[in-house]
Amino acid sequence: MTRCSNCRAFCFYFITMKEFWNERYAETQYVYGEKPNDYLKEQLLKLPAGKILFPCEGEGRNAVFAAANHWDTFACDFSESGREKAMALAHKNEVIITYDICDILEYQTSNNSFDAIALVFAHFPENIRRKVHHKLLDMLKPGGVIILIGFNKKQLGKSSGGPKLLEMLFDQEMLREDFERCEIEALEEKNVLLSEGHYHQGEAEIIRGIFRKKFQ
Repeated sequence: MTRCSNCRAFCFYFITMKEFWNERYAETQYVYGEKPNDYLKEQLLKLPAGKILFPCEGEGRNAVFAAANHWDTFACDFSESGREKAMALAHKNEVIITYDICDILEYQTSNNSFDAIALVFAHFPENIRRKVHHKLLDMLKPGGVIILIGFNKKQLGKSSGGPKLLEMLFDQEMLREDFERCEIEALEEKNVLLSEGHYHQGEAEIIRGIFRKKFQ
């Protein structure tokens, strides 16, 4: 695939997904709930508060939790309706978050900016996924951590959430390759019972990990 055709593929994907997520987040309720993901909550409470980024943050449940626990919190998503609900949730919880409307590949910041980056059910097609993960590593400070939770490949066919394409689901090998510039402090696949709003309900196959960026 040429560079130009790559660009067209990226644009088509992001335009299509923007429409999908704007429609989903336009629903009255918080479609994944107002509480943070349990694994994210557990890991953030272990870390000293610093500057954190939430790509693909949607309605803001995880960013709001981080801000309430003294993190300098930044988020981005391409969904205007998601941002609107995230800012309302931040106001309700009396916290401040900075939330930009853009896809993560367009997010503007300098390298080595963040102490932590949280990827919570942020799935992409293969050709986009590696590009996104590598950009996030550039934005992460040496010694900083990426907290990741998503659906693994055994999730395909289950009704508890996640992409319906196998290539968009995770396995350990792909994550080890994507985050080869990191020390892997945790990486495991688990069968869990999800209860996060309307769209993450029931038995699910997840993968979760902690990746700490190497100093060299």
